[in-house]
Amino acid sequence: MTTEPYEVAWASEARVFVRILEMSPDTVLTVRPRISPDGMFWCDEGSKGLEMREVGLASFALRDFGHWLQLEIGLEGPQPFARIMVYLALKE
Repeated sequence: MTTEPYEVAWASEARVFVRILEMSPDTVLTVRPRISPDGMFWCDEGSKGLEMREVGLASFALRDFGHWLQLEIGLEGPQPFARIMVYLALKE
């Protein structure tokens, strides 16, 4: 699944926060940044993003991401489930 796309051409820095509120046992949540020149066609941004295995808060920073940004979120495990909140903090 992916987040909504964000038009971020004005920003030079982004910080992504991911908060896991609930998670089933043995679930792994991955978050990878994706970029686009036009908001329609997407590719991986190139950084490793993050991997989470338990309830809590994690963060990573991005620079030089171009015009559009979205996050690809994956769940793996025997019965994967997670309830999450994603925050995107941007600045010039």
